[in-house]
Amino acid sequence: MRKVTVDKGVVFGGDDLVFIAGPCVIESRQMAIGLASKLKDLANRLGVKFIFKASFDKANRTSVDSFRGPGIDKGLEILSEIRSTFDVPVLTDVHEPWQCRPVAEVCDVLQIPAFLARQTDLVIAAGETGAVINVKKGQFMAPEDMAAVVGKIKSTGNNRITLCERGASFGYRNLVADMRSLLIMRSLGCPVVMDATHSVQRPGGLGTGSGGDGKYAPAIARAAVATGVDGVFMETHINPKVAKSDAANAIRFAEVENLWKSLVGINAIVKGLKA
Repeated sequence: MRKVTVDKGVVFGGDDLVFIAGPCVIESRQMAIGLASKLKDLANRLGVKFIFKASFDKANRTSVDSFRGPGIDKGLEILSEIRSTFDVPVLTDVHEPWQCRPVAEVCDVLQIPAFLARQTDLVIAAGETGAVINVKKGQFMAPEDMAAVVGKIKSTGNNRITLCERGASFGYRNLVADMRSLLIMRSLGCPVVMDATHSVQRPGGLGTGSGGDGKYAPAIARAAVATGVDGVFMETHINPKVAKSDAANAIRFAEVENLWKSLVGINAIVKGLKA
C-alpha cells in the first residue's frame, strides 16, 4: 500500500494512527481557533499525528435555512491562520471544481464529500491540484466502487489519495458501518480513514436537519482501529448541543482525550508496536 505524506510530519499508511478532528463547520473565527488550539495542545501532549478539519461551507444541509458557514474567502482566511499559528495541517471540503485550486493554496488536504464522490469534474479538478485528496465513499456506493474514483484521481498524475468510510444507507434515515469496507478499500492501494461521527448520522432524521446517535461514535472508532485503519476522522465541539451543524453526532471535546488514548493503544496492539 502506498504511503501518503501530508505535511508537518503527518503520514498516512505508516505505523502512526492519524487523527482528523475539528468542528463540522466554521461557526466563527474565535470558535475555530479556540478549538484548534485545544486539539493541537492535546495532540502534542499525547504525541499523536493530527490534522485540523472544518468546513467553510456546508453545501448539502437539509434545509435552506440551515447555517452553512462563513464562505470560501473568510473560511480560507481562518483555516490559513490556524495552519500557520498552530503549525498543523488543515483539511476542508470542496463542492465545485472551481474551488479546488484556491483551497489547495491554503489547505493540505482537499476532501470530496460523500454525496459528490462520483462527480468526475470535481474529483479530477481536486486531483489536478496535487494536494492530498481524501474521498468519502458515498453512502450509496459499494466499497469496490471506489476503484473508479481512485482511477479518476490517478489520471491526473496525483497518487496522494486516502479513502474514507462514513457508513452505508440502510433503509431510510439510517446508516450502518460495515467494517469489511475498510479492508476492501485498503486493498485498492490507498490508506483508509474511518469517519466515526458521520457513520452514526441519521440523514434528515430531524425533519429540517440530520439527527444521529453520537454516543456510538467512539465504539465505531475503536472497531475501525481494530481492523488496522490508517486514520480516524471525528467531529468534535466544546458543547455539541449548541453546534450549528451535526450537533447530534459530534463528540464533546472533554471526551476526546480518553478516546484518543484508547485508539492509540488499540493501534499499537494491531500493528505490533511497543506500548
